[in-house]
Amino acid sequence: MFERLRNNRFFLKTQFFRSMNFRFMVFLFLIGTVPLVVFSGAVLSAYKNQSLTRLGNDLNNQCQILATQIGSAGYLSQMGNETLTGELMQIATLNDGRMIIIDQNLRIVEDTYELEIGRTMVAEEVIRCFKGESTGRNISGRFIEITIPIVTGNEENKTTIGVILASASTDGITARLEEFWRSSEMWMVAIIICILALSILLSNWLVRPLRHMNQSIGGLVEGAMDGDLDIHDCTETEVISNTFNNLLAKLRLMEESRQEFVSNVSHELKTPLASMKVLADSLLMQEGAPVELYQEFMQDIADEIDRENTIISDLLTLVKTDRRTTDLSVVMTDINEFLELILKRLRPIAEISNIELVFESNRSVSAEIDPTRLSLAFSNLVENAIKYNRENGWVRVTLDADHKFFYVKVSDSGMGIPQESLDYIFERFYRVDKSHSREIGGTGLGLAITRSAVVAHRGAIRVQSVLEEGTTFTVRIPLRYIA
Repeated sequence: MFERLRNNRFFLKTQFFRSMNFRFMVFLFLIGTVPLVVFSGAVLSAYKNQSLTRLGNDLNNQCQILATQIGSAGYLSQMGNETLTGELMQIATLNDGRMIIIDQNLRIVEDTYELEIGRTMVAEEVIRCFKGESTGRNISGRFIEITIPIVTGNEENKTTIGVILASASTDGITARLEEFWRSSEMWMVAIIICILALSILLSNWLVRPLRHMNQSIGGLVEGAMDGDLDIHDCTETEVISNTFNNLLAKLRLMEESRQEFVSNVSHELKTPLASMKVLADSLLMQEGAPVELYQEFMQDIADEIDRENTIISDLLTLVKTDRRTTDLSVVMTDINEFLELILKRLRPIAEISNIELVFESNRSVSAEIDPTRLSLAFSNLVENAIKYNRENGWVRVTLDADHKFFYVKVSDSGMGIPQESLDYIFERFYRVDKSHSREIGGTGLGLAITRSAVVAHRGAIRVQSVLEEGTTFTVRIPLRYIA
């Protein structure tokens, strides 16, 4: 039991993490928090850069003023000048840094730390400064360093007599950044919690139409698909609802067709059996019946058996056709020879009723078809044209083609089809004249089989008919099979 509960919990957790609700929640949370973190980092980085720039500019301005004073007053020749020392200490203290003055001999003449006085300073920045090259500023560890030349002379004749090497501590900037981050942490945590809560609410709101749709579909399934889906929470669900209703209507139509088909099959199969039962009972009830009567009744029973066998064969053919609509054995075929062979097999049937069977071809046609499937389709059309024709009538089969399709017309001089029946003749077991069909052995499945074969070839079939004048079936098939 505990194992089952643990498995159920694991299944629910797995379902939640795979759900669209969870994905929406994570997406919205990231949309809210990632820009917040990036923005916070950008603000801190901008503040740090601005503070360092301001500190460097202040130090540079102070040192420039000091360098001008030293160069114009000749302080380098007056070592131990209290005024110079005081200004150096003031700048160093103000910036929590260090001030060093180097003369032309690269000797340190002043140091606010009083550690390097009298020593030689050979540094790249100092050498470049004496050469008149721009050195700029350098951030090294916890300090920002600059070098400023001490110049004498006028604009035309300048001489660098020394260099000021100044440094300022960045600890104050770092401390302010840490303080700012600590003060903003609480606000960021509060904002992230609000974003999480808002993400949960928004994800539930976004998924609500889908839940509503799932409940509605579940209700329809429980109600055996009675009613329609009516969801107008948003445009997308309304479109899905309409599409689902269209699909539902087709399913209902298919269910009705299935029930009607089962009913028709049951009726068609039971009718010959009922006839055979009546004939057999009639024989059993007549004691000493003559041989001629037995022979007559047995012939009728044999006819009913043949009729039953024909219905079953057509049903099997139709089932195979429905299941294998895409399984075609396509080969390049000479359509002229293909149709002539079909007509050759059916001529004996036409000769019985003295019906003229004519084949007309406007051109030689070759196409990619399944000969077995299309042979059954065209045989049904021609055989129907012969069976439902008049005595001494005619059946004309015409072949033509263009650059994309070939066309086969099967015309006859028969009894024709009423206009109100033209929309139903391709349905299974549909007959225009049931009594006449029974006389000539029709099952009502031939045209359904024909249409299935034509559709499997990505073709089309249409019919035109005038009552008491004749009927024309036109079949269009692509020259190249499209899988």
